[in-house]
Amino acid sequence: MTHTDARTEQASTAELVSRLSEQVTTLVRDELALARIEMVEKGKKAGKGAGLLGGAGVIAMYGLGALFVTIGAALALVMPVWAAALIVTVVLFAAAGIAALVGKKEVEQAVPPTPENAMASGRRDVETLMNAAREGRQS
Repeated sequence: MTHTDARTEQASTAELVSRLSEQVTTLVRDELALARIEMVEKGKKAGKGAGLLGGAGVIAMYGLGALFVTIGAALALVMPVWAAALIVTVVLFAAAGIAALVGKKEVEQAVPPTPENAMASGRRDVETLMNAAREGRQS
């Protein structure tokens, strides 16, 4: 009778190991999918921030050009012409500053580029699995 119980226990253990293997495979696939999604989101934020910073650089270059026009107008003409050019210059630099601040904020949100949420979830899953294995229960 004990011999039959040992076979049943072995079959049960083999079944549990098979189920564990399937569950671990599914868990790893799900964690990798989560990490991929998180990396795509961070990449989009980094791209948006970099684009805004690039735009800020272009606007700043136009501002520099307008500043040179303003200096030339101030030296060549009377007050109203260079005052108008100076107003354009100030507006362009203000726009560049705003774009740079928004771009910097976007880049900061994307850094570090590691999938932190997926890694934390994976750690929790491993801890749960290890605790269940220590206690001898089925997860």
